Amino acid sequence: MDNHIRKVYVPMTETGFYILLCLREEAHGYSIVKKTEQLTHGEIKISPGTLYGSLSKMEKDGLITFIREEEKRKIYHITELGTQVLELEMKRIERLYESMKEARI
Repeated sequence: MDNHIRKVYVPMTETGFYILLCLREEAHGYSIVKKTEQLTHGEIKISPGTLYGSLSKMEKDGLITFIREEEKRKIYHITELGTQVLELEMKRIERLYESMKEARI
């Protein structure tokens, strides 16, 4: 992973995090939006503009790849690089969570 990718994606936005998390399985944009709402109990709602802008950037940067089109919906999947970025972010979040638990008085 080069420094540009690390600098741009870590720490990651919530939108980016949920997109990569959802794309561990093949998915299209609308299913990513719905899965994110489900995982966050409706607290995070990704708008179409944000979603498709993020998908385009992530595809260009090699974090996700276009798989195929079904009924005019583009299906994407996370790449090996995307998995590495997601794992880095998950470790960062776990570290924050552990620090927060230790700091409680």
